Amino acid sequence: MVYTLTVHMYAKDDPDAIERLRLKLIEAARIYRKDKETVDWFVMQDVHDPRAFTVVERFEQESSQKYHLENPYWKTFDPYVIPLLAKPMDLRRHEELDTSKDVVVPQ
Repeated sequence: MVYTLTVHMYAKDDPDAIERLRLKLIEAARIYRKDKETVDWFVMQDVHDPRAFTVVERFEQESSQKYHLENPYWKTFDPYVIPLLAKPMDLRRHEELDTSKDVVVPQ
């Protein structure tokens, strides 16, 4: 099954920080989705709170992160992004559930 990371980021209360974070995430998605064994790399901005961003990183398997971490761009990401944040990133790791087969839900 697909290994997924979700990362929630909250920008400082500063229009420049919000815009810089937004642009950096777009740039990162365009680079990272080309990494070997990366299924996709989505970036989103909350429709009600422009300071709130979510990244969904989908990999073929957990070990696929190796290619992501070996990408030279990765070394530039945190040093640029962290100063723009109001609080630490909230990173969660998931194994996507297999929804391809019928299931019986207990009554």
